[in-house]
Amino acid sequence: MKKPHDISIVEDDPSLGSIISEILHAAPEWNLLAHYSNAEDALKGMAAGCPKVVLMDIQLPGMSGIECVGRLKASHPEVLVLMVTVYDNNERIFDALAAGASGYLLKRDIPAKLMEALDDLLSGGSPMSSAIARKVVQHFQKSPPARNEDHNLTPREKQILELLAKGNLYKEIAWELGIGFETVRSHIDNIYRKLHVRTRTEAVVKFLGPS
Repeated sequence: MKKPHDISIVEDDPSLGSIISEILHAAPEWNLLAHYSNAEDALKGMAAGCPKVVLMDIQLPGMSGIECVGRLKASHPEVLVLMVTVYDNNERIFDALAAGASGYLLKRDIPAKLMEALDDLLSGGSPMSSAIARKVVQHFQKSPPARNEDHNLTPREKQILELLAKGNLYKEIAWELGIGFETVRSHIDNIYRKLHVRTRTEAVVKFLGPS
């Protein structure tokens, strides 16, 4: 059996922390190392080494989750951080992504979407709640989509980009298009290579945004 991936939670809401813990304890592919209620304790606890993934709340007592992400990424650039928050305003979204977050999940989506988001994260994706993905795209779309270049994308790759722009996870794209999960990953690898990008956000913005 494959060794489970280490994960830690930074969340000050005991109720939500308990829900996330239960979901992770029920998943054999994940090993919950620690649950911190503030950023300061999290930074101390992860000073010697970080888990594979950290679930990070934004609004924490004392230091914010955004600042905590920046500090974690500075000392442990390999860590993957998934923000979990009630906030969906543009400023917080982009501050979190700029600090080094790899994805952004609204708390209301956690029960249904957390495990798929984590799978997506490990597969090289940047999982986002649909509402967040739309805001990211709209931020860069100052005018209607202008596709002056198709970057040699195939019709299937363009379909997948459209679904990425809606915030769909890899598994959802596979189901929507009636193809395998690994096939989706292969298409997305090709998309990233053709667009010269490394993340979902960059790919969607480059393809849909004005040139």
